[in-house]
Amino acid sequence: MARLARDPEVEAVIDAYRADLIAAGHFAENEVTSPARAFLLRVGGPAGWSRLSLEQQCAVVGARESALVTWMITAGHVRARPAFLARGYQRLGQVAAWVHSDFHQRFMQVAADVGFTPKVAELQWWAVAKVAAVAGVAPGRLTRATFDTASRELIEAVERYGARSGRITLSTRLYGAEATLYHAGVIDGEPRKRAPNQAAVRQQEWARVPARLAETLQGYVEQMRVVLRPGSMPHIERTLREFALWLSDEAPEVTAVRDLRRAHIERYKRHVAQKPNLRGGRLSKRTIAGELSTLRICLERLGEWDGEDAPARTLMFPGDVPKLDDPLPRFIDDGAAKKLIQAARVSEDPFARLAVEFLARTGLRRGEFLDLKIDSVVQIGAAYWLHVPLGKLRTDRYIPLHPQLKELLDAWVARRPASLREPWLFMDHGRRLGPESVRQALLKIAEQAGLGTVTPHQLRHTLATQAINRGMSLEAIAALLGHKSMRMTMVYAKIANRTVADEYFKVSEQVEALYDAPKQLPPDAEGSEMRKLRAEMHRRMLGNGYCARPVGLDCHFETICESCTYFQTTHEFKPTLERQRDDAADKGQVARLKIFDGLLTRLEQQAS
Repeated sequence: MARLARDPEVEAVIDAYRADLIAAGHFAENEVTSPARAFLLRVGGPAGWSRLSLEQQCAVVGARESALVTWMITAGHVRARPAFLARGYQRLGQVAAWVHSDFHQRFMQVAADVGFTPKVAELQWWAVAKVAAVAGVAPGRLTRATFDTASRELIEAVERYGARSGRITLSTRLYGAEATLYHAGVIDGEPRKRAPNQAAVRQQEWARVPARLAETLQGYVEQMRVVLRPGSMPHIERTLREFALWLSDEAPEVTAVRDLRRAHIERYKRHVAQKPNLRGGRLSKRTIAGELSTLRICLERLGEWDGEDAPARTLMFPGDVPKLDDPLPRFIDDGAAKKLIQAARVSEDPFARLAVEFLARTGLRRGEFLDLKIDSVVQIGAAYWLHVPLGKLRTDRYIPLHPQLKELLDAWVARRPASLREPWLFMDHGRRLGPESVRQALLKIAEQAGLGTVTPHQLRHTLATQAINRGMSLEAIAALLGHKSMRMTMVYAKIANRTVADEYFKVSEQVEALYDAPKQLPPDAEGSEMRKLRAEMHRRMLGNGYCARPVGLDCHFETICESCTYFQTTHEFKPTLERQRDDAADKGQVARLKIFDGLLTRLEQQAS
């Protein structure tokens, strides 16, 4: 067999290969380097290997050749196709660990700091090594753009050439690796859970809509994007897109907004009311109201703006939007709240314990709770206050912080990894906790407390109800909850109206006396009309005294005389009144007992 001629480029690669092997403590003598040199000379060096077809590259099955190819990929001497990496080369991460040993140690340390186990961190590193290979850079030189692009190409290749489970596994590892790389300072942009990009689908659907109609509605969406929060825009865009698609299918004569007529709106209202939800059932009244209200506001504003493609007339009215129910806030009673807090305090989950205590004792909205930062607690004088960031109503506020909550927060911050780059208070494995984490934590504690479903907002309503029941002013409750207007706070006054309660209990004893009074008067008492018996005295005789009601005012009651303000008695009836008082005492009739005690006291005062 003829000996292959030496190639300077190949020799440079072999020298680098030998140096990396020695640095990692691996065997690097001729038994390793000679087969590697022969392989490179045979394929035409690194550039020749890159020109091989995918099938030819995957046909390299020798252990020594495979090790060389893996090293060339990780060391950046060749650029691997995503499809090549999708078919195997599981040792890529292992080789990348000693080729980039310094960064590998840093990566593993950061992964451990943010809460990943060593096994999970190694699997993340394996995924990062493949992404870096696709991008053609060292793992420590990845950027957000190269990481996202190479990750997408690699996942698509695994989905095309491998099993679906392989795609899910790779996506999971890259999801965690993104957080590790971010907190290691490699990539920028806070790691977030990314939903599938539907931009292409939306663009295709708008392309089905007549050009003038699409231009007007999309122009309105862009105008709203300037003034509204990003979270409001998906609903507006989706509602108008679905309306435009319905017009394209059911009313092709409408090619612009100015072509719309009231009949189109009435037909679309019926369509929305019959449209199924994601589970196949009917849309809720609130969902229907949301869609029709969004459409109404759009048409109303387009008319006010008086553009070239404005509605010819008013098409929708307030009555077109279903009226929603106005139920009172749902809260849990004091007994259930006590069980919930007690269950939280014995829970082994520190986040669940903190979430329940905080929501129940501060009245924060769930979003406000999750938006707290590590510097949210400030000391003003001798007290601690919580700075609640901009929330639902675009306002921030300070609320007093109970010392016990301050201790819980201090304990939580003490466990916070030092390598986190984000200021958010509530994070897990390098990512911000989302609304579902709070909901699940509360459900877990509620189940342990033996309660049914309890939502985070119920705790807000519960605090407000507890406060107003114990005399806290509406102004103070509004400040605590961050309400913009007293109208928002007045809803709690419907739950516990102090004026109604005070007035009711003020007269309750008098009302109770009506039912506790004797059901029968002595035989010589008058009937329902109480005719005048002693005209000369302007008094009517009763069993235990006299009625001093004016002659012109008749009375239709027979059994409430002792509790009536017109009832008068004299000393001769004292024995009878004493017997009736004793009878009421024996029977435990408190209200009736008070009546006769009062009459007897009055007689004694008259005698003195």
